[in-house]
Amino acid sequence: MMFQLDLKATPFNLEHTLRCGQVFRWEKTGDWWYGVVSDEAIKIRQIGGALLFQSFPDRVSIEFLKSYFRLDDDLSKILGEINRDEHVGAAIKALNGLRIIRQDLWESLISYMCAAHVSIPAIKNVILNLSKGLGKEVSFDGRVFYTFPKPSDLAEARLEDLKRCGLGFRAERVLEASKKVNSGDFGLETLRGMSYEEARGELLSLSGVGHKVADCVLLFSLDKLEAFPVDVWMKRIILGFYPRFFTADFVERVLARRSITPREYEKISSFGRKYFGRYAGYAQEYLFHHKRSEKLYQG
Repeated sequence: MMFQLDLKATPFNLEHTLRCGQVFRWEKTGDWWYGVVSDEAIKIRQIGGALLFQSFPDRVSIEFLKSYFRLDDDLSKILGEINRDEHVGAAIKALNGLRIIRQDLWESLISYMCAAHVSIPAIKNVILNLSKGLGKEVSFDGRVFYTFPKPSDLAEARLEDLKRCGLGFRAERVLEASKKVNSGDFGLETLRGMSYEEARGELLSLSGVGHKVADCVLLFSLDKLEAFPVDVWMKRIILGFYPRFFTADFVERVLARRSITPREYEKISSFGRKYFGRYAGYAQEYLFHHKRSEKLYQG
């Protein structure tokens, strides 16, 4: 199938969107991106304003992809609001069309719980192992894919099996969260009706969910676009580009260490939300991917 975008009215760049590190289940082969979304194996490519796609079992519609890629966001307006200085301006110029993806809430929670302090390739490997071991096999376009396990699948898994997937010490926390969600003790879907602060507080009550994991879930699956996740990259970016908003002692102390304390995290994240406003999450993603791309290109 195909649908045509007016890129002036609806800027979109598939490459930037899928390469920026916000999702872990997409890989590019030739001209096509392959991924698994909501139990569907999908392949998609962009040629100018045209998006061509196929899926199996063929339940993915144009409307679904519009929602998934957040084509309902007024990206020009959003970028206009966050374009507050030369740093984010350069990122917008280089990456115009990058959109935050509206991910599945359950998969996002577990994926980001697995992602804490782990490289992107390692995260992808853990998620593949989980899906391979506990999900369902889907054959499509001569390839084999695996759906992400449901809460019941993970809740009933053995701790040893989760550890064999590469979760390490996270296995116990993932198992505990899965049991709470599966039993209804933790109402994951109720978070949608909460404010950013309320939803973050609920997520932080789960063992294994820290500030960064909570902010990633809020931004990438709960439409809380003010969320501003902070990792090692963002710590360096914010303190490198905006040191005047912090004390010299704070900047020196935080940059000297790889990790940051919850209080330091909150100080940096709070700055991002206040400085960039209601679409701070978009600013975070543009700054993050722009800086990371520069590093990758430099080798």
